[in-house]
Amino acid sequence: MSRAEAGTLEAPAPRRPRPLWTLALFRSELAITFRRWRTLALLGVLAAVPILIGIAVKIETSDGGGVGQGGGGGGEGEAPAFFSQITNNGIFLLFAALAATLPVFLPMAIGVIAGDSIAGEAGAGTLRYLLVAPAGRTRLLLAKFTAVLAFCLVATLVVAVTGLATGALLFPLGDITLISGTTVSFGDGLVRALGVAAVVALSLVGIATVGVFISTLTNSGIAAMATTVGLVITAQILDTIPQLHAIHPYLFPHYWLSFADLLRDPVYWDDLVKNLGLQGLYAAVFGSAAWARFTAKDITA
Repeated sequence: MSRAEAGTLEAPAPRRPRPLWTLALFRSELAITFRRWRTLALLGVLAAVPILIGIAVKIETSDGGGVGQGGGGGGEGEAPAFFSQITNNGIFLLFAALAATLPVFLPMAIGVIAGDSIAGEAGAGTLRYLLVAPAGRTRLLLAKFTAVLAFCLVATLVVAVTGLATGALLFPLGDITLISGTTVSFGDGLVRALGVAAVVALSLVGIATVGVFISTLTNSGIAAMATTVGLVITAQILDTIPQLHAIHPYLFPHYWLSFADLLRDPVYWDDLVKNLGLQGLYAAVFGSAAWARFTAKDITA
């Protein structure tokens, strides 16, 4: 038998996914994520938060009183610094909205999207068909994870842009007095606002990765979403217990509000760096765990 004839009898090499096909997979996952009514509803709720805050502050201060003062002195009812500055400069509504949504609304929305990423496909019976295509489990997992990270960014920008637009409509804009007492130009303030939004989005990477990992453990999207949201609540509670101070620096929400350090002059970088490092650690550990679980998982649905 000649070498040419022997070559024709060899099994054909498996086809590897082309780069353009891989890019189409990522685009498809992004389109599917942001076309779902659930995603749009979550973004709508997030957009409503800064609007409601702005209206509430406008009504409360319509008689000339300060925010949280009820027409009298400060004390226990006194609002946080961001809220007290909204009437002086509408850009502070952006910061106040992020501070209000970061502990609860944003992570819960991320938990819903991340928890449903893999488990939702398995529960609907479409995961097995997705893996028939020459994508590979690793590429599919990366596409799902990328879509979740994109939602983190979009959700943060929705809150920030809505807060800025509402603040501009209801309150004056101008030079910004930072937390440290330094006054900067409005342009400088917008740059800092962009940095704040970026830090908030990156702060959600940890819970997003944990949610994707949990999603690989079950075929029930509802169970994965509930577990992820429950984990967010549990971590928040643990972070408020003084007796557990030793574990606080390792909880993913511990440094979430460090974005406020960007509104100081000079900027305090310590907690910001710790926050980003902690989110990166969670992404590395739980991302690896999600890959190990998903690539070895027996897909039956």
